[in-house]
Amino acid sequence: MQTAADAGDAATLLAAVPGGRRVALVDPRFVGHVHALRLGLTDPRFAAATVPGALTAQPEARGALLRALRRTTAAVGAGAPVVAPDTDPAPEDRTVPGRIAVALEAEGTAVKRPELGSLTATVPTDAGARATAESARDGVDDEAVRLRSAVKAHDGFFTTFAISPYSRYIARWCARRGLTPNQVTTASLITALIAAGAAATGTRGGYVAAGILLLVSFVLDCTDGQLARYSLQYSTMGAWLDATFDRAKEYAYYAGLAIGAVRGGDDVWVLALGAMVLQACRHVVDFSFNEANHDAVANTSPTAALSDKLDSVGWTVWARRMIVLPIGERWAMIAVLTALTTPRIVFYALLVGCALAACYTTAGRLLRSLTRRASRTDRAAQALADLADSGPLAQGVAAVAPGLRGAFTAPAVALLGTLVMIGGALFLPYGSWLTVAAAAVYVVLSGLAVARPLKGALDWLVPPFFRAGEYVTILVLAARSDAPHAVPAAFGLVSAVAYHHYDTVYRIRGGTGAPPQWLVRTIGGHEGRTALVAVLAAVLTHTAGFTTALTALAVAVALVVLVESIRFWVSSSAPAVHDEGELA
Repeated sequence: MQTAADAGDAATLLAAVPGGRRVALVDPRFVGHVHALRLGLTDPRFAAATVPGALTAQPEARGALLRALRRTTAAVGAGAPVVAPDTDPAPEDRTVPGRIAVALEAEGTAVKRPELGSLTATVPTDAGARATAESARDGVDDEAVRLRSAVKAHDGFFTTFAISPYSRYIARWCARRGLTPNQVTTASLITALIAAGAAATGTRGGYVAAGILLLVSFVLDCTDGQLARYSLQYSTMGAWLDATFDRAKEYAYYAGLAIGAVRGGDDVWVLALGAMVLQACRHVVDFSFNEANHDAVANTSPTAALSDKLDSVGWTVWARRMIVLPIGERWAMIAVLTALTTPRIVFYALLVGCALAACYTTAGRLLRSLTRRASRTDRAAQALADLADSGPLAQGVAAVAPGLRGAFTAPAVALLGTLVMIGGALFLPYGSWLTVAAAAVYVVLSGLAVARPLKGALDWLVPPFFRAGEYVTILVLAARSDAPHAVPAAFGLVSAVAYHHYDTVYRIRGGTGAPPQWLVRTIGGHEGRTALVAVLAAVLTHTAGFTTALTALAVAVALVVLVESIRFWVSSSAPAVHDEGELA
């Protein structure tokens, strides 16, 4: 830390700092909480950030900061306004850092202004103001605020009341010992994998241990995010790990339960795969709807207004959060039922609970979509096209087919194709080439569904229909096959494909777009994989070769997807997930 005599001296000192370092300007008269400065000056997610009396810039914003500082040095020194009156900083931040922040924004550099809540950050101009500021600062325990802010906003009932009251202290303990969120995330994954291994033993003791370990894993899962918010240790690698490990933990646990059940004489692999398919389809409904309406113009839905009104009544908020069976409630249910009952009962409860939650959330989204008047943007249409995961076959159909007109045509065509495919897999004789013909119809209808930009009111349903078409077809064909271990092989294939789809979601959320087209073409797109599995079922009817083929396909998809995903997420261009937690 160095003290500058004036703005000109500050510019000279900043210019001498090596280009790869973050820099900050702090007014020497600053009065406030340490955590207020921490929020404003140490968050790694933003190129530039400010709180009253302080400003920081990452290396990518250093040039803009120096230009703004040099342009305004003479004016500040002379006491003249630095910016035009209509953009002048608020009276409480007419300091050099505050004025430079406004100048940066005028130049086009985004400057983050974190919410401080009850925290104090100000630059008093006289003794009275200083005494008032110091009194406000001393009246608030910023460590208590920091702990409270570490808890994620809008969590579920179980997480909020059964986990977060003590997991925040675990996060602080980890921070004081130099542990990183990524280390805690990895510990959560390892604990969940051990829980899956315990469940795979098929013994009552193993099930009890599995339930306990699954809850421990969830506590660590909450702790890693709270540690990131407590210590502001956000990273691109952390975003990737947190986004993918939750699914890996849950699906590995499903597999462990299925293995344990088989050891006990009860084959529940179909139920395990069904639970995974249902959960993945639930998620894609949420992702697709949110992307379709991310930047929609003019939300006039009375359903949304009713939802906002219900959110103002305490008990309805928690009831609605529990109905959707979020991860906390879901894992608690799985853990308790594992310890006390059997894997079959666990999966029955999961299927019923997730089905009811899916009906509730999907019905609400349908009502919002049908009752709102909004214009959807090209960005939203592109996001839906990316989530559709159309491969070369569907893209080829879309390239030569005229776009189908009509407000609800795209989802109707996608639904028709999905019903034809799933119906063929379910009701046609197993191994029949008619199932392959149904797959050909699915390919054509999939291409027609995406031949026009997906800007209709219900076009967000297209990706969920495609996910259901692919996942359920694989499940049904594997379940109907007499090939040994076909369903576990199908479980592995759906897991690999689902990872690709989750990876696509989090790339889009980060603003970097979908995975590269070569990846989508290489793994065939949803329609190509579905058609291939139908062909394999026809060619390798009732033979072990079908299991081998599914396993080989799962390994091939997993290798290609994982290598590209890891390459992307460890690169400097990968985004970090912004998750502010509860306001102070």
